[in-house]
Amino acid sequence: MKREETLKKFSKSLIDLNRAGVQNALKTALKQGVSATTLIDEMRKASEVIGKRWEEQKYFISELIIAGVLMKEVTDELRPKLISEGAPYRGKVVIGSAPGDLHDIGKNLTALCLMGAGFNVIDIGASPTTEKFVETVRKEKPQIVGISALTSTTMLSMGEVIRSLQAVGLRDKLKVVIGGAPMTDAYAKSVGADAYATDAIQGVKICQKWT
Repeated sequence: MKREETLKKFSKSLIDLNRAGVQNALKTALKQGVSATTLIDEMRKASEVIGKRWEEQKYFISELIIAGVLMKEVTDELRPKLISEGAPYRGKVVIGSAPGDLHDIGKNLTALCLMGAGFNVIDIGASPTTEKFVETVRKEKPQIVGISALTSTTMLSMGEVIRSLQAVGLRDKLKVVIGGAPMTDAYAKSVGADAYATDAIQGVKICQKWT
């Protein structure tokens, strides 16, 4: 099998959510000497097709979760080669649920989709403290911070995170995107966020525009 055929099989298997096909094509491609950078680029293209199927309501949350897991597995497998090749990530994102919010399904899905799109994602989990956001941003120096909330109560702490980043001089270097069921564009503006995402796919598109 030629490299071009292997890459097509790799991409099609990702789009079709065929885990065995993805793993087999990935192993074959690496044996053929395909670079990790090329494979990541192919995965990005596949993720765009998956996103389109989501928008067309051909794929739903369950399919997005499977796709995200597959892309994370590929990213984890290729990470050592990416480092050795000196391949750049598209950008770095620190993501977490809002302080006090223990819901993380949407946040986890967004993190997986961002990984699949070529971002270096630092996930600080559910209900991190405001201090955890600030410490992680200071240490990791991301271009983007993502905050999610599922309740109207915990969404109030998003503004606290953004104000704390501003207070220590980190906010001006960042783009902040928020998401979750109770969010609106008006609320995003009121707390000082740069954008509001209605779902994981839109969140990825917003981050891609910024990098």
